[in-house]
Amino acid sequence: MAKDRYAPKPLTDIMAGLNNRLSAYAGKSQALDKQQVLLKEFLGPKQLAEKCRVSNYRDGTLMIEAVSAAIALKLNYLKMDMQSHFRAAGMAELGQIKIVANPQATARLSPTADKPGPAGKAPGNSRKMSQQTSDYLNAIAASAPPSLKEKLERLARHGKK
Repeated sequence: MAKDRYAPKPLTDIMAGLNNRLSAYAGKSQALDKQQVLLKEFLGPKQLAEKCRVSNYRDGTLMIEAVSAAIALKLNYLKMDMQSHFRAAGMAELGQIKIVANPQATARLSPTADKPGPAGKAPGNSRKMSQQTSDYLNAIAASAPPSLKEKLERLARHGKK
């Protein structure tokens, strides 16, 4: 009799497969955390350590993300010393270090990226329009065409709030 591929699988078979994958992810995550600690230890208490992170380690290649090209350049100058530090800490199989600039890494690196601003308010634009700017916009609106006049007046009202 042929096996029905649409038949439900036992839960134990599904969970066994997930446990193996989850334990592999947990092991990789712990290894990356340890490498991140080594990176911070190497860079010391400088602010440079807060602007980069270990993103991956595979086949003897350590990948480090920097928040900008300037930070990546600084790290590239330190690459050989960094590699010696990692090898001395027990990563003898480390063959190379690749440093990439990734501006999106800023969101992952900054601890305040997802926190609201002061007094629970979401961070936003705190600039205010002055009364003088509002008056200038109203003066320009007086001689503007009707479609533009309405928009300028609406913009000028923001300065009076």
